[in-house]
Amino acid sequence: MERFKLGFIGAGFISQFQATALQGLRDADLVGVYAPEGAEALSAFSKKIGVGECTVYNSIEDVCNASDAVAVFAPNYVRIEVFQAIADAVKKGASLKGIICEKPLGRTVAEAQQLLDLARSMECPTAYFENQIHMKAIQNSLAQLGPQQRTMGPIALARSAEEHAGPHMPWFWDPTRQGGGVLSDMGCHSIAVGWYVLTPLGKDPMFLEPVAVSADVGLLKWGTPEGRNKLLERTGVDYYKTPAEDFATGMVTFRNPETGQHVKAQFTNSWMYDKQGLRLLMDGLGPGYAFEINTLMSPLQVFIGDEAAEAVADAETALEKATATRGLLTVQPNEADLYGYVSELADAVQSFREGRDALLTFDYGLEITRLCQAAYMSAEEGRTIDLTDAATRSKLDTYTSLIAQGRGAETLRVG
Repeated sequence: MERFKLGFIGAGFISQFQATALQGLRDADLVGVYAPEGAEALSAFSKKIGVGECTVYNSIEDVCNASDAVAVFAPNYVRIEVFQAIADAVKKGASLKGIICEKPLGRTVAEAQQLLDLARSMECPTAYFENQIHMKAIQNSLAQLGPQQRTMGPIALARSAEEHAGPHMPWFWDPTRQGGGVLSDMGCHSIAVGWYVLTPLGKDPMFLEPVAVSADVGLLKWGTPEGRNKLLERTGVDYYKTPAEDFATGMVTFRNPETGQHVKAQFTNSWMYDKQGLRLLMDGLGPGYAFEINTLMSPLQVFIGDEAAEAVADAETALEKATATRGLLTVQPNEADLYGYVSELADAVQSFREGRDALLTFDYGLEITRLCQAAYMSAEEGRTIDLTDAATRSKLDTYTSLIAQGRGAETLRVG
């Protein structure tokens, strides 16, 4: 079988994580990268771990011409221009078998729709990258509970949380570039996982119909004077002037179109979890059965004393977003596989080989963006958003939250 050629657009943190995940695929190589910064480092890393020669290209058109599929891992605020460049390359003759876009598809519904329209104009299969749905713990839990679902009925309540101490890059903290705060950054993960877990076995990921969203957001840890000063010094982002939320929680209600039953997905996200590092909590409750997932329950633990800790330079050698290098550390032996990156890459490559969309499409990514924006609207207006109302859906099509506009001080109530 001819090896599948992947090209990356963007060379930041997620690109390195995805390159690491490629070690788990036997039939794909990272053949090239285009990025204004970090391309040389990613190329060197790719060669070091043996996932491809990864040529550094000078344009998006060049990496498209060299690849079977391109993965857009560039920052949120440049997605439109990146996709326009990909579309231009296809018009000039680049023969792409697929396009990947890392979550979120867009910062607003309008942006996500624009990216979807550009992809459609290229007549190219798509893969919306939402790694948590591909986690083996999720997939295996649902498979194990298949007989219970068929006998007792599907899961009725899903709960998902993702928390850590905050993003790596300054632009993630800037609501005008990122599209908001933790709800935009990580709420899309939790909402998507909840929707997926509630979906009856064998049904399309968009089978359940979203009917209502309620949410609340706050600026807690990073809203204190100490937090804002530390953030300004570290990233240059001023939460005195343009704050974003570091905590979000809410509920999405879905309707089963075949039975009329309503089911619910609860989500919680924060940038204020200062324990071991990134923590994912997920559970699903059905009639007479349940599953629970906690990614910090690792089979491997390491202890490092104060004196020995001086030898450790990087806390993230233990766990993504780790904030400590001493004491009892939870260590995950294979984070790229644990979080679903390997499986989502495998799904995209296999789907594109067969000339079809991946499990999660850009249409799906558009709907996740709509649900996230409905959550912002709910928190901003202090009401439950009725997604069955045509006027409300129309309003969401052009909605940009106050936080994303840089006007978060008007709604976050920070002293």
